[in-house]
Amino acid sequence: QVQLVESRGGLVQAGGSLRLSCATSGSGFSTTAMGWFRQAPGKQRDMVAVITGDSLNYADSVKGRFTISRDNAKNTVYLQMNDLKAEDTGVYYCYAQTQRLGRRTSSWGQGTQVTVSS
Repeated sequence: QVQLVESRGGLVQAGGSLRLSCATSGSGFSTTAMGWFRQAPGKQRDMVAVITGDSLNYADSVKGRFTISRDNAKNTVYLQMNDLKAEDTGVYYCYAQTQRLGRRTSSWGQGTQVTVSS
């Protein structure tokens, strides 16, 4: 069973920075993709950034401000968020797509609150 452990979010002022991390635990699987989604109050969960192999994908709203990276040795994905804006506020969920015996599974972290004050 894959488990995702996220770092704590927090409260930050607009223009500030915050880094999130998410580590996978478990054995017997390979991780094909990892990333972050966020959900603002009253809205759907949207992709923020996903890393698949060497491919990085970002939501248009965060391009140039957020950077996703991955440490394969630690099975950890990071999201560096700079120049945060009030509209970045939401619950951030770590995502991992894993593969075991030819079967792919999507897993989610518990979510962590990020609040940007203007």
